[in-house]
Amino acid sequence: MKELIDFIVLIILYFTLFYKKWNAKGKDTLLINTLMYIYLSFVLYFTLMPIVIYLPRTFISIVFSPHHKSMNLVPFIDVSLGRGDFIRQIVLNIIMTIPFGFLLSLIKKEHAKLTKILFYTFLLSLSIEFLQLFINSGRSSDITDIITNVTGGFIGFVIYILLRPITTKILDSLKNK
Repeated sequence: MKELIDFIVLIILYFTLFYKKWNAKGKDTLLINTLMYIYLSFVLYFTLMPIVIYLPRTFISIVFSPHHKSMNLVPFIDVSLGRGDFIRQIVLNIIMTIPFGFLLSLIKKEHAKLTKILFYTFLLSLSIEFLQLFINSGRSSDITDIITNVTGGFIGFVIYILLRPITTKILDSLKNK
């Protein structure tokens, strides 16, 4: 399992860089940030891993190879051409970023605005799609993924708005402990 190295690196990063810092800010901050970290680790797993073992080869190919894959810039071309399992891909891309929109809103609750959540979801998705051009040649990069990911971030934000009274009570109870 090539991804095991990546998960070991992520665990080491969590405990050396983040755990103490987040724990010092309170159990509520530790919980939300840890959930976001775990979520983003799984996003990496499904979209980019394995990474660590391919880094040397990826660096060499970026520097020395003039030919790279290109990103599909025609939105929903698979839908219009009836190629592949496009409905499944659209649904999975939306579902993948719902937690991001929700958790980011919890992390930035005082500043949680739809435009910011959409912007950060766009940046996350664009970063993934860009990196897929260079890491792990079995992946494809597509504008449709960015559109559907941002849609998922929007849904996550709406869920946050709907559940804000409940999440506020839960997080406040953690602060009092």
